[in-house]
Amino acid sequence: MKKKKLSVILQMSSMLIILMTICKAEIDENEKRYFRVGSLQSQISAYGSERAWNNTWYEGLRWPADYLKQDNSVIKRAWITCKDFTDSKGRYFDSWAMSIVSAWAREALWPVSLKQIARFEAPSVFVDGNNVTAAFASDVDEIDATQIADRVIINVVNTAAGITMTQKVYVFSHPFHDNYFIKEYTYTNTGYTSYEPVQVLNDTVRDFRVGWGTRYQCGREGAEVNDGQQTWGKFSWVTVRGEDYPAHAAQTLTETDGPIDWLRGVFSWFGQSERVTTYDNIGGPYLTKGGRLASPQFVGTTILHVDKSATDKSDDIHQPTVLGWHAGDTYPGLNDLSLSDMGKMGQIYDMLSGIPYGNGMGGTSSLITGDQSGRMWEIATGSDILNQKCPYTVHGDGGGTNQWICYGPWDLAPGESVTIVEAEAVNGISRPVCEEVGYNWKKSKDNPGNSYNVTWPDGSTASIKYTDKSADRYKNEWFYTGMDSLKLTFSRAKRNYDAGFNIPQPPQPPLFLNVESGGDRIKLTWGASPSEDNADFEGYRIYRAVGKSDTVFQMLTEVPKGTYEFNDLSAVRGYSHFYHITAFNDGSTNSSRIYQPAGKLESGRFYTRTTEPAYLQRPQGRSLKDIRIVPNPYNLKASSLQFPNQIDKIMFYNIPGQCVIKIYTERGDLIQTIHHTNGSGDEPWNLITSSRQVVVSGVYIAYIEVTNDIVDLNTGEQLFKKGDHTTRKILVIR
Repeated sequence: MKKKKLSVILQMSSMLIILMTICKAEIDENEKRYFRVGSLQSQISAYGSERAWNNTWYEGLRWPADYLKQDNSVIKRAWITCKDFTDSKGRYFDSWAMSIVSAWAREALWPVSLKQIARFEAPSVFVDGNNVTAAFASDVDEIDATQIADRVIINVVNTAAGITMTQKVYVFSHPFHDNYFIKEYTYTNTGYTSYEPVQVLNDTVRDFRVGWGTRYQCGREGAEVNDGQQTWGKFSWVTVRGEDYPAHAAQTLTETDGPIDWLRGVFSWFGQSERVTTYDNIGGPYLTKGGRLASPQFVGTTILHVDKSATDKSDDIHQPTVLGWHAGDTYPGLNDLSLSDMGKMGQIYDMLSGIPYGNGMGGTSSLITGDQSGRMWEIATGSDILNQKCPYTVHGDGGGTNQWICYGPWDLAPGESVTIVEAEAVNGISRPVCEEVGYNWKKSKDNPGNSYNVTWPDGSTASIKYTDKSADRYKNEWFYTGMDSLKLTFSRAKRNYDAGFNIPQPPQPPLFLNVESGGDRIKLTWGASPSEDNADFEGYRIYRAVGKSDTVFQMLTEVPKGTYEFNDLSAVRGYSHFYHITAFNDGSTNSSRIYQPAGKLESGRFYTRTTEPAYLQRPQGRSLKDIRIVPNPYNLKASSLQFPNQIDKIMFYNIPGQCVIKIYTERGDLIQTIHHTNGSGDEPWNLITSSRQVVVSGVYIAYIEVTNDIVDLNTGEQLFKKGDHTTRKILVIR
């Protein structure tokens, strides 16, 4: 499917969405929907723009989402504006404008719909009986097996301009396409100026423009540990690409083209902080954790499509009107713009037309003339990766620097609309590279007179030394390879969009994952992937992390299709273990290298990732005579001495790995049956009967029977035969 055809389909679907959803009840402007299926995870707010502050930190655009504190968002300030406008109260404006902010909800903007649609139900994940995915069950509102994207969030907002804003965000769990969101914005002249689908305004909206300034912290972890002020983006660089886009717009791209420098886009990263004067902080080295680069992120937006007009849906290769940077907090009417402030509205119209608000407070690039003044970093530093100045001193605004993108103008008659499509993405060097490069750099910093041999990005080996700045150059050259990684992501997003999302897809993940701690193993079982019937389906891959969940997962094994069980016999006692499982194909449908690297494709790792640990428990007993019950007798008054904060708990120790425990009263009434299947020697009982009653004081009989023949996995010695049994008495005192 070609880009033009996709644009028409998206346009028609957006109009249908408006008609279907506009009549629904109003929703709270603070409502959100969360994406959690790819390496880039975030949220979408109901009011039509984003402010990442959650009253504790700036959250959102987490990449890589495998690890903690990888947020990149700070704020997105958005506006719409037009000329020659008469509002619903009959007031005339030469220039009219409004901010898309939550504070204007119910006064100038009205959120009417926010929902998330999934292509398939997310797998349920259990660890020792606990459903670790239950907390995210409310993420998805609907299932639509016909959509191609794994998740789609749809947000509809009416405005005082009579313009209805519809945002559709497409998200993919595809391993080569899971670090960007494709965002389609459609602006329709409905005339609706409240929650109600009533056409109040009936005029053509003239010279309509829309735009936004977006600021990023470029890695929350590095921002916090390096200076503390980068958390609001104070030291972010901004640079633009695509000034020569019109000359290349018709060019067909493939994976073999690699990173592309001419795609329309703007992106940011963490520059040198004025608060850090004793070392080069590019990459955000974490000095107390071995020097690991804690801010490897490059984050920004590429433009995929802009309607030429309401009647011409082909891509306008000379849009956006504005592509560049703007000072962090320097805007007309940032906090005090009213719906009757004609002066500030005129200033907003000028700003969205490409005129910076404030002297020297912005820089734009032109897609027509090839002007590169939007390249803030290059102009300020000459692209020198050493001795860089502090970014915000370019304009002096301590709020930092925003990416600045604006579109238009268009005329929209009643019922007409225009659509813009962007891809917002994050990329950078991987966590293992961050650790290796950061370690080598810190070793040089701590021993400034020594030389160390390292591998550089081009594959060569050469020594570095801190005193001659070669250690800084080594670190920074590796860090700036992340810029090419982001440009490659932009290219993949464009190719995916141009293909109508019809690119080679991985199989769906297993239906569920169940992880059980055991005495001689940790057992994983899963449900078959719905894609097992596909001709190219090959099997499953099991991954594990040890010690903590936010670390690199290593693949343990591959198993063929039809296999739904794996016993981890290499688990280490005393350590926490985390897992995920993916389905993969043979790569036969992914050989063209047009949209991504050729080869096997696997389902997204976040569908089945466990967030709670499994453990290798106490080994099973080797004889029925070794079985112990603790505490016995059980005395309520002394219960906290054995298991603090766990009242009414006793443990069976040294039991066979597979057995059934039946609890009887002294007169022979069966009150509870416990099936022990995890292979360990431990099993708890909470002194509750099968009818959910707490047992009273008295003597109880535990009958323990082996349910399978059990052999020692190391020696082959038979430990128990099926049917072996024994009894124990339990005394309960309340």
